[in-house]
Amino acid sequence: MAKQRLAADWPVAAEKRLREGIAAMSLSLDDATIARLMTFLAGLVKWNQAFNLTAIRDPLTMVDKHLLDSLSLLPLIGTDSLIDIGTGAGLPGFVLALVQPEQDITLLDSNGKKTRFLKQMAADMGMTRVTVVNARCEEHVGQYAQICSRAFASLADMVNGTAHLLAPDGRWLAMKGHIPDDEIAALPAVAALENTPPLRVPFAADARHLIVLRPAH
Repeated sequence: MAKQRLAADWPVAAEKRLREGIAAMSLSLDDATIARLMTFLAGLVKWNQAFNLTAIRDPLTMVDKHLLDSLSLLPLIGTDSLIDIGTGAGLPGFVLALVQPEQDITLLDSNGKKTRFLKQMAADMGMTRVTVVNARCEEHVGQYAQICSRAFASLADMVNGTAHLLAPDGRWLAMKGHIPDDEIAALPAVAALENTPPLRVPFAADARHLIVLRPAH
């Protein structure tokens, strides 16, 4: 595959777009955090040339659909332990870890090239509270206060594959487009719907929601 030709000044335009999006979301991120987000974006762009980590090639579109989409979770999550299931290129988990570096975050994916990228980026950026796991969720052992994903095909699959990882008072956090009423109706008995807050994603044409599930006691 031929490498994509990018404009030499793409980081300038991408940072401008990122700052505009952060302002639109009313997030308070300092220059050091924004610089770390840009370092991650540069790594993603570079690795994506060779390893096809994401189908999106344009850095500005990556800002919108990867960075800002991930950052939309910030007002809706806590700082307790979190595992990102099917994290892919670290979305949203790695982005959250850049903004909340004191939080214990596990990034799990069964794709070896994607977890190699994440391990390298975490090492390069000194992210000591990030754990990268190359495995299927059914194989992983641990317990987490928050289980998030934007990659699962259905809520039922997410719950069935990760119920053994959820702490007793934990929450599942599923990033979706429109509220999937059919998936909610098909939830396994071990999970119950808590709420469905909208995700504020600047520049996004389509609706985004967070589906928050709790254990059904």
